[in-house]
Amino acid sequence: MVIVSSKDVAKLAGVSQTTVSRVLNTPEQVKASTVDKVLKAIEQLNYIPNEQARLLVTSRTNTIALLSGPLHNPFFSDTTAAIVNYANSKGYKVDVQFVQDEELENAYSKILERKVDGIILSCILYEDPFFEKLKKLNIPFITFNRKHQSNENFVEIDNEQAGFIAAQSLQALGHQHIAYIGGHLTVSTYANRFRGALRALGEALPEAYIYHSNTTRANISEGIDYLLQQPNSPTAIIGASDSIALNVIDELLKRDIRIPEDISVIGIDNVELAAYEQIQLTTVGHAMERNLGLIAIVKLVEMIENKKNSCVHITESVKLFNRKTVKRLN
Repeated sequence: MVIVSSKDVAKLAGVSQTTVSRVLNTPEQVKASTVDKVLKAIEQLNYIPNEQARLLVTSRTNTIALLSGPLHNPFFSDTTAAIVNYANSKGYKVDVQFVQDEELENAYSKILERKVDGIILSCILYEDPFFEKLKKLNIPFITFNRKHQSNENFVEIDNEQAGFIAAQSLQALGHQHIAYIGGHLTVSTYANRFRGALRALGEALPEAYIYHSNTTRANISEGIDYLLQQPNSPTAIIGASDSIALNVIDELLKRDIRIPEDISVIGIDNVELAAYEQIQLTTVGHAMERNLGLIAIVKLVEMIENKKNSCVHITESVKLFNRKTVKRLN
């Protein structure tokens, strides 16, 4: 491809390169007759400004699209910061969208409208048809925290084992009335964490102690009211994410229920906020305390720069972080 320069435009129009630059950037500062000459020369030569020409030659935009879950969940603020910081250090801009699951169609459409070098997303549904569209785009992509049923291109923790450890740890403390508050089972993360809790508790987790919601504060508040109305109120609650667990604690405190004296609470994810001195949330998380978003963006950049759309399958081991929101029953 022959790239026409601004020097060629200037020569044909009979003006300086500086004037060509002004016409492109601040045409209001140039005489109308001069603007007309330059634009005609641009059209005749099919001139493309340097940045656009570079993109045509390299097919690179140095931009990565990130579709993240909502910011009310501290997991996504932690991972977004890690992703953006690493991408920036490698010379990439990050186009970030924070979306709820019900907003996914619109978010997906926006991704398809823009040219990007890679896509990283944490909002894919387990049976999401968009996954096949991503594969056909021939653009490197990776999911983190969640995965698709195809079992391709993902970074996650062992979510089933996380749910199992959370439930088992409460059993080991003598709790018999353990409740579970989780997100929708259309999401692999929540489905597998719930499966793990069921594996640990079996019939000890009756239907009346299970509450699935869209994880908003209002829904969690409704879930707490529902659980407290049961004939035997739970002595412990598993929040299927730290975000849920933190909201559970807040809602219980509003009702003058002490943590953990009256009800123990455990989460899953081990977000940075969980270890704050005033919170000290007992939780289950990455055994090496690594950020899933960082693991995923490192892999995505490798895929972009090595020009290999190799499939990534990463499931990280988990462990219990025992802090101050659970207690042993006598």
